[in-house]
Amino acid sequence: MATISSVFLLLLLLYVLVQLIKLQWKKRQFPPGPTPLPIIGSLWQLKFVKMHRDTLMEEAKTFGDIFTLWLGQSPLIVLNGYQGVKDGLAVHPEDFSGRPITPFFRIMGKKRGIMLATGETWKTQRRFSIMILKTLGLGRRSLEYQIQEEACHLVESFTNTKGQPTEPPFFLTLAVSNVICAVVFGHRFSNNNKEFHKLLETVEHLFTLSGTFWQYIYDILPWLMCHLPGPHKDVFSACDAVRAFIRNEIHQHQERGASPEPEDFIDYYLSQIEKTKDQSKQDYDEDNMIQSIFDLFLGGTETSSTTLSWALLYMVAYPDIQAKVQKEIDGVLMPSQTICYEDRKSLPYTNAVIHEIQRFSNVVSTGMPRLCIKDTKIRQYPIKKGSVIFSNMASSLYDPKEWETPRQFNPNHFLDKDGNFTSRDAFIPFSIGHRVCLGEHLARTELFVFFSNLLRSFKFRLPDGVEEVNIEPIWGATLRPHPFKICAVAR
Repeated sequence: MATISSVFLLLLLLYVLVQLIKLQWKKRQFPPGPTPLPIIGSLWQLKFVKMHRDTLMEEAKTFGDIFTLWLGQSPLIVLNGYQGVKDGLAVHPEDFSGRPITPFFRIMGKKRGIMLATGETWKTQRRFSIMILKTLGLGRRSLEYQIQEEACHLVESFTNTKGQPTEPPFFLTLAVSNVICAVVFGHRFSNNNKEFHKLLETVEHLFTLSGTFWQYIYDILPWLMCHLPGPHKDVFSACDAVRAFIRNEIHQHQERGASPEPEDFIDYYLSQIEKTKDQSKQDYDEDNMIQSIFDLFLGGTETSSTTLSWALLYMVAYPDIQAKVQKEIDGVLMPSQTICYEDRKSLPYTNAVIHEIQRFSNVVSTGMPRLCIKDTKIRQYPIKKGSVIFSNMASSLYDPKEWETPRQFNPNHFLDKDGNFTSRDAFIPFSIGHRVCLGEHLARTELFVFFSNLLRSFKFRLPDGVEEVNIEPIWGATLRPHPFKICAVAR
């Protein structure tokens, strides 16, 4: 028995040694990085924590702003700092427009829709979705009216708290989500709709669990993890629940019949399915529609609502900045004046504060991985087709070469010496290249209109007896603030 165990151990050690040698040889074909080990890759170097902004920025100090990490046997090329991200995603944007279909992403996205699809499927669904959104008013006043209406509901929700301590994220999520609901479903949901509340809780749960250590382990050992319980199973269940909600909305549209004039995303997509049903290649079907709506709904809800949560937290953390915003708004806008996105041009300090909120909170700390679709180069490094590219977006927003005080909340980053608003090249919270967020204009409009309405209507302060503010994030697919309460005192 001892002999058998010894032989088995010897064979195991030999296998590990062979794999280690193969990895070291393969490593030479990629940008520098920590030494990978069989099975676990570079996770030992990262101390088995998830890859977040600070971990990756520390690695960049050793290996440069373009380096390679390994997830098991798979290389991951990391872009760090504004120049590194720009050289990787913007110099040859088409080369890095793919999305790696990892085992985890395959289950989440079904290789359909926009966010987790790649190749022709992604191009077709993105192009068609952008066309629909523009038709429905993206970038025009017609959609801004919907945002202004939700801003009124949001102000009303805070008014009803009568200055008592409240947790703001729920109100903010309702408002932001209802904007995208009006676009894709054709209607908003009542603030008292329990089914809608449950949906938003499911989405929150999904983002809390995604992007964690479990996801990396699933991608390394999918054949094992698919049989084991854990948070990854909860993510997949949450995805199924959101898709079921969307499917029900689609079926309600189908039961009502085709509209003479399409009024929402579902109407337009159903019409496109009917127009192309006789084509040999079916680019438009219910599965792609569901996944595209899934992507729009999650993307249109989570990042903007989380950014607004940070906004209110920063305002109570920095009351002098809150006061300056309110002074500017009061001096430019009439109390009953409807706030428009165009007003940002006459509110440079308010605009700068909103941009600094996005920069400092860096809600999407690390961009979604991209796939190299052809042999190319990043600087002096040859990058093979099929390589996975991972951009550390926060490293651009915190790059000491680009920002005067990167680790401080400082609206002056976006103001010139005369107090005029100024844009910054390194400000890329919506990513860059061919995979840039298609809802960027919608998000910018929501942030400005919602934030300005709230700051004009209320003074936000900490509850009595609370003196400290925790501005450290909770790590997940997005960076969220820890639960907090504030008081919205009518001005």
